[in-house]
Amino acid sequence: MSDKPENVREIVDNLGKLKSESGEVRLEQVIETFGSRSYGPLILVPALLGSSPLGTVPSVPSFLALVIALVAVQILMGRTHFWLPQFIANRSVSQEKLEKATNALSGPAGFMDRVFHGRLKWATREPMSRVAAGMVLMLSVLVVPLELVPLAAIIPFSGIAAFGLAMTVRDGALMLLAIALWCASLGVAVMAWTG
Repeated sequence: MSDKPENVREIVDNLGKLKSESGEVRLEQVIETFGSRSYGPLILVPALLGSSPLGTVPSVPSFLALVIALVAVQILMGRTHFWLPQFIANRSVSQEKLEKATNALSGPAGFMDRVFHGRLKWATREPMSRVAAGMVLMLSVLVVPLELVPLAAIIPFSGIAAFGLAMTVRDGALMLLAIALWCASLGVAVMAWTG
């Protein structure tokens, strides 16, 4: 499998190919699939899963947000090789649920690949990738309280997915759109807390 996927279809296809004799797919397998040096997919994959039917399972959005936050912190620290604690890396999801999630993401993946590609590449280089990591970290923190509101966690996950996709396909226009989604997510969070 590709160490550094260059489009969303390849990411979703690689996720769909993950198999296990136990019928459970561990997070460690997902990281091995994309390579520990490929931080775009490591942000994009959990965000896409959080936006899929898998994200409606209680506590799954918060767990995915924790994984995203750990990756974002390591980007902020300038690390190029990512590490997750063993108790997180060993967490698993049933192969059946993962297949349902990847099937649901197939159509949107093709659409994203047609629309998003390397524009305004300057907006995906340093220091923008660290700025994006800081925004991703803030969005992942928002997921936890928004999980209590039905389907509200999709909003920060959409912003996180946009950042992850922008990093994966090196699309600066998408990076700027992700920043706009970040602002919208903060607005929704403020309304949810004060409303």
